[in-house]
Amino acid sequence: MSHAAEPARERAEAAPGPPRSALADTVLERLTLLYPTAADPVRARSAAAYMKDVAPFLGIPAPRRRALSRTVLEGTARPEATDCAAIALRCWALPEREYHYFAADYLRRHIARCSSGFMPVLRQLVTTVSWWDTVDILAVHAAGPLVAADPELRPVMDEWIEDDDLWIVRTALLHQLRFGEATDPQRLFAHCLRRADHPDVFIRKAIGWALREYARTDPQAVRDFVDGARDRLAPLSVREATKHL
Repeated sequence: MSHAAEPARERAEAAPGPPRSALADTVLERLTLLYPTAADPVRARSAAAYMKDVAPFLGIPAPRRRALSRTVLEGTARPEATDCAAIALRCWALPEREYHYFAADYLRRHIARCSSGFMPVLRQLVTTVSWWDTVDILAVHAAGPLVAADPELRPVMDEWIEDDDLWIVRTALLHQLRFGEATDPQRLFAHCLRRADHPDVFIRKAIGWALREYARTDPQAVRDFVDGARDRLAPLSVREATKHL
């Protein structure tokens, strides 16, 4: 690893706590007032069961939740990075999953306000109450833009692919999903090979998904890679990667 990458790595490893934020105070006050008004216990039980009981739900349908979110954010200021961290971490500390969705959507909208210093917060979100419904948004729409904006974070993804936490590994695999022509294919292929023998279905599907998405940009490169690595890739990964080739 280059010395230039070390500060970014150190920033990505520090465990964060929610910073002070007047904007977060306002948002959380509105959010925790409005969301419960739309709670539906029957729908909540169904949603929790569908998500394998990873978290309790309020039971708010997605369109209603988005409408409430717009009301929560009406008239609020454009956030700074500390506001994004405070809102995300404080939402994640609430039990119901809809609050996590609000935070993930908020970061998706405002991640450009953040820098490499946000990586410790991102890691905490990815590894807390982890399931695909939040991790995939964070991987594609938070980790991806952060890495794209700061090349010093690329080695952090190389470290995350080695992690013992499967959701950190999935984030590393998926962070380039929307890069298109800007994808680093060598890093993508290396990451896929590194975790090709991972036993978890979420990693095997992520490998296939990442390759399938890059195939939209360079189908021949993906075809060549899969052909050359077919004996190492899981059948599920191959099937997902070649679905549209």
